[in-house]
Amino acid sequence: MSERETGETAWVLDPILEVPHVEAAVLLTGDGLVSASSQALSPAAAERTAAIVSTVQGACRTAAAAFADAEDAQVRQVVIESEHGYILVAPAADGTCVAAFGAPEVRLDLLAHRVHSQVARLGEKATAAGVRGAGA
Repeated sequence: MSERETGETAWVLDPILEVPHVEAAVLLTGDGLVSASSQALSPAAAERTAAIVSTVQGACRTAAAAFADAEDAQVRQVVIESEHGYILVAPAADGTCVAAFGAPEVRLDLLAHRVHSQVARLGEKATAAGVRGAGA
């Protein structure tokens, strides 16, 4: 298995980790807790990464709102480029986020497509679960 099993949401990361040159990924809650992480990250590294990604996501939301002179902004994705590679962060259902790290050789367009596809699947599952829960 390509990721650490940490609950029902671990399936989200598999297709992302299949993208060539993607080295690690994390699914995190809105408050920065790890829901699932790739084996490339130790539990401590996954927790640290999730906390940082949550903070970056919040800072980007605030910056986007400030530039737009608005009360709030919805961030669609955050891309960080460094000499080590790329980090792509996309918000998902219920305040969760998916973050993936790819080496400098990663095709950023393919990574973004895969992350957003998984975010959409996560949203569909959350919506379906909500509908089932409402009918109970």
